[in-house]
Amino acid sequence: MRALLTDAARTLMPPRADRHGPLPPLMLMLTVVTGVIDAVTYLGLGHVFVANMTGNVVFLGFALAGAQGLSVLASLVSLAAFLAGALAGGRLGIRLAAHRGRLLAVSTGTQTALVAAATITAIVTDNRVTTAVQYTLIVLLGLGMGLQNAVARRLGVPDMTTTVLTLTLTGLAADSTLAGGTAPRPGRRILAVLAMFLGALVGAQLVLHGQLAAALGLALLLLLVTTVTTYRLAAPNAPWAPPLT
Repeated sequence: MRALLTDAARTLMPPRADRHGPLPPLMLMLTVVTGVIDAVTYLGLGHVFVANMTGNVVFLGFALAGAQGLSVLASLVSLAAFLAGALAGGRLGIRLAAHRGRLLAVSTGTQTALVAAATITAIVTDNRVTTAVQYTLIVLLGLGMGLQNAVARRLGVPDMTTTVLTLTLTGLAADSTLAGGTAPRPGRRILAVLAMFLGALVGAQLVLHGQLAAALGLALLLLLVTTVTTYRLAAPNAPWAPPLT
């Protein structure tokens, strides 16, 4: 338990000598954003994910088989938007590979703009999800989550994918002392799961009470805080900024 709490504390408040600097807590913030946005899209936009592509591919299979409440087109649009965002994130990762802080700042700034556009759309339409609104939000949010996922992959912070928890949960169990492992980063892994859970819980509460724009506004606020914080901390000579070798 002591090791778990120590690791959690180091994740939330990394020591100066940490190789990843402030990236772990910033990426935890992005994990909360993922939970909020998937709550918005699954509960508010017709049972489709824009971050969890494993679930989206499964939903596509269900929809093609004729399952009720699922849309082939919505799943395909989400997949296309996510891939386009991931492509942009990959190109950005190559362009800004020399400084991980600048890479995160630019990517979250871009994602903030996309979520801002989605939030404005929801406000203007007074939370009414017409077909046009549905696909507009799926495209905007899918682009943002694809970008986020690609950049998180490029940053290379262990157990901080920000969008997928399957491997994190697998590692938490398979590497535990109960399995005979050394249980690396247990606190970080649990925090990642809790961050996603918290985002999904709060996002679901807002969407289920008819506050789609408020849920998007929450994601926007978290992204804005992440962007500003990253810009402030990403000094040119920051020891954590160079890419991993």
